[in-house]
Amino acid sequence: MIRMDEKFMQLAIDEAEKASEVAEVPIGAVIVFQGKVIATGHNIRENSQETLSHAELIAIQEANKKMGSWRLEDCTLYVTLEPCPMCAGAIVQSRMKRVVFGAFDPKAGCAGSLMNLLDDNRFNHQVEVTSGTLEQECGKLLTDFFRSLRNRKK
Repeated sequence: MIRMDEKFMQLAIDEAEKASEVAEVPIGAVIVFQGKVIATGHNIRENSQETLSHAELIAIQEANKKMGSWRLEDCTLYVTLEPCPMCAGAIVQSRMKRVVFGAFDPKAGCAGSLMNLLDDNRFNHQVEVTSGTLEQECGKLLTDFFRSLRNRKK
């Protein structure tokens, strides 16, 4: 399972790099069903100027279309950064089976850092969470991006 997680996380990293290429925060997401990628997404919030343009939400919408259903019960979401509260809520609502994330987000993470909305038994659905997959690579994307942004502002 670890090798498969790393393989799909690398694809999420590839998506994150697409975001970085268009001056977006480099976060990428990939949704897998039965061992095959069915959806991808990367942040486009700055370019779209839409709050909901997070990598996870874009991938979830694409997966919904591909599956012909709002339910993604047997799917796994791979994302380079721990989901925020908005994305964690969408993940629970989509009935995602599992989430694998790379870097922790101590300021907005809702899959373990600030709270774990994905595994809260007060909801009618819980999501299995695997954290820290290719964590250094995912974190470096963000660190490098924000360092570059700060240097440009000087």
